[in-house]
Amino acid sequence: QVQLVESGGGLAQAGDSLRLSCAASGRTLSSGAMGWFRQAPGKEREFVAAIRLSSGATHYADSVKGRFTASRDNAKMTVFLQMNSLKPEDTAIYYCAVVINNILLVRSAASYPYWGQGTQVTVSS
Repeated sequence: QVQLVESGGGLAQAGDSLRLSCAASGRTLSSGAMGWFRQAPGKEREFVAAIRLSSGATHYADSVKGRFTASRDNAKMTVFLQMNSLKPEDTAIYYCAVVINNILLVRSAASYPYWGQGTQVTVSS
C-alpha cells in the first residue's frame, strides 16, 4: 500500500504561480513513476505531467508544456509540480498518483493504482 498526501493548492490569479507537493508513505519509492492528473467540473480526468522516479525523465501534456515542471525528491518520497503562468483553464482538482513498477504508458490514468485525495486549484482572470 501507498498513501499520498497532496498540498499546495489554492487560489491564484492568471499569470501567477503555485507549487503542488505530493508526499508518499507506506513504501519506499525508487522506481516506477508518479503522475499528475486534473479534473475540472463536468470534464473527464486529464493527464498533466509525469516523472519517472529512477531517471527523473518527465512527460507533459501539450496544454502545460513550457509552464509546468515536475520534479522529485526520492529521499523524501515527495514529488512536486511547479505551475507557472497559470491560466483560468488550469482550474481543476489536481491529483497525484503513483505506480511502483516501471511502465510505458505514464500518461494513462489506468496505469496508476494509488491516488492522492486531490487539491483544488482555482485560477481567476
